[in-house]
Amino acid sequence: MDAGLLANLAILVLAGFVGFAVISKVPNTLHTPLMSGTNAIHGIVLLGGIVVLGQLEDPPILDQVLLVIAIAFGTINVVGGFLVTDRMLGMFKGRQPPKGDAKATGASS
Repeated sequence: MDAGLLANLAILVLAGFVGFAVISKVPNTLHTPLMSGTNAIHGIVLLGGIVVLGQLEDPPILDQVLLVIAIAFGTINVVGGFLVTDRMLGMFKGRQPPKGDAKATGASS
């Protein structure tokens, strides 16, 4: 096995362990800002994939397919992250009284 590949795999595994250790220690109140920051990073990655795909002169079909798949998964990740963040922020909003409810509006009959 190539020494460079082995070093890269070791870094990937260690980064996974460090990431898990860091994320597991984050309190629940900080998950929403953390997700928003991750969405911004994924947006940059998505933009980079689009730029790379546009700048290739005569790419092999495998490169094109992999880039399109990466862009599709990146898009799903960004959109899903924003939807989850919006839903989490919605949990902190107060409940709105239903319209037409006389008790909720303070009107007397």
